[in-house]
Amino acid sequence: MRLELPAAMAVVPSAEAGGRAAGRGATVLLLRNPDLSVRCLEVEALELRSRTPTPLLVSSRIDVAMAAGAAGVNLPERDLPVAVARQLLAHGIVGRSVHCLEAARRAEAEGADYVLLGSVFATPSHPGREPLGLKVLAEVAATLRIPVLAIGGVDAGRVRDCAEAGAAGFAAIRYFLD
Repeated sequence: MRLELPAAMAVVPSAEAGGRAAGRGATVLLLRNPDLSVRCLEVEALELRSRTPTPLLVSSRIDVAMAAGAAGVNLPERDLPVAVARQLLAHGIVGRSVHCLEAARRAEAEGADYVLLGSVFATPSHPGREPLGLKVLAEVAATLRIPVLAIGGVDAGRVRDCAEAGAAGFAAIRYFLD
């Protein structure tokens, strides 16, 4: 399975939020809620799959992605190696969140289908973190052969800037839920 490009990924905490995001134009959903138990996350994933045909990825939890029949998984940078995830989820989408060119190259070499690069702009979800900016986004996008999605502070006014920098799409929380 491949990521539909250009991707408009909604990062959602629940099935309800995912349903709203799909109705607002998200082309892929990333279920991320580290406060939920594994069982509750699975219930949300199953519910979300029943609500919408929009492809679903699960953050960090390959077991939940497999149990729920999700399209794949997105792994944080410090999570297990992409190559291990690829062995477990041979036909699914495996993405990696990264914060620099070196990590993006490593993810691509390990077999990631895409990288989620951020934070490109300042964002309330990562206060105090220096944004990477469009220059870094452009460098990573020009270097990799796999899609690079921008995340962090992306709003309606910045989607075009990200695309012009070479991003194959973007991911956001507030863009789809506010």
